Amino acid sequence: MVAVRLYRIAILMLTVLLLSSMTVTYPVQANRLRTNAKASALIDVTSGRLLSSENGDTPMRIASLTKIMTAIVAIEHGQLKENVKTGIRAAGKEGSSIYLQVGEEMSLVNMLYGLMLRSGNDAATAIAEHVGGSEEGFVYLMNQKAAYLGLTNTQFKNPHGLDAEGHYSTANDLAKLTAYALKNKVFAQIVSTDMKKVPNPHEKWDYRWKNKNKMLSMYEGADGVKTGYTKKALRCLVSSATRNGQQLAAVTINDGDDWRDHSAMLDWGFKHFPLKPLAAKGQAISGQPYVTGNAFQYPLTVDEEGKVQSKLVLLPAEGIRYAMGERGALEWYVGEKKIGQVPVFEKNSIRLKLSKESKQKLKNS
Repeated sequence: MVAVRLYRIAILMLTVLLLSSMTVTYPVQANRLRTNAKASALIDVTSGRLLSSENGDTPMRIASLTKIMTAIVAIEHGQLKENVKTGIRAAGKEGSSIYLQVGEEMSLVNMLYGLMLRSGNDAATAIAEHVGGSEEGFVYLMNQKAAYLGLTNTQFKNPHGLDAEGHYSTANDLAKLTAYALKNKVFAQIVSTDMKKVPNPHEKWDYRWKNKNKMLSMYEGADGVKTGYTKKALRCLVSSATRNGQQLAAVTINDGDDWRDHSAMLDWGFKHFPLKPLAAKGQAISGQPYVTGNAFQYPLTVDEEGKVQSKLVLLPAEGIRYAMGERGALEWYVGEKKIGQVPVFEKNSIRLKLSKESKQKLKNS
């Protein structure tokens, strides 16, 4: 009897050991991503979905990550071919620099390369004074843009990111800002550039600016975005990468091992949240005389894929949208949460035909 009891105990202990050893094969869950940063965020650029966030809404100093906002505001409000003249405040600005001299002129687009590749504080000040009329005027535009984008935990006091009281943002806000900025072709081109040559009015040779963002050479598919550092903010980084048509952006604030962390964050995002196509443009809706007006794709985990549902919502037969051929929207949900929608049209809608013709003309021009 004792032998039988001992045998059963041995079998039970062996079963427990086997079960505990099997836990390493369980899939990593979406909330298991960890970094060495004080705050971090990971976002899918196309959809704007935050895939991961740790202390993501905590306001913190952000150093030169500020220049992401500086660049997009300058691109949207300035004339890229117009020359920017360097003033005294810009030429004497402390910190990282492209060594502009008083009175030096450079096109806005070239100065933006100096801003983003070399993190020039002098370039940031010159750009702000040129586009905003003054540094203070430009900062007003920066804060206006932050409000427009819904960056509720962000406030700017300068265009360069040198430490200042009341100048802060969060990992989540920076992720949202970056996703917005990367949709701008000029911004995306600048931040993905590894080396840029720019005419130098003082010497016979050109300026040669090497991008400080090591992710461009370290990580497959890397295409941005910006480094940052001050003694109070410490190491800050926003990186982006594109694989299989999906672009992700990662943010860390105060991270002593940011290069390694960003590689791991991007790998994790591509693995666990691949972009899933849910509709193609012009796709017929089953059982209905309508087609989708746009394509739609969304980053989904394996578990979420089986929970996706769609719902057709029709417009009343009145109003401008209906008169223009739109008949409603096809909405997508994961459980109760709405993840997106596209307009729907009748199969032979003039609106769809005009859209196709316009694209063809643009392609041929």
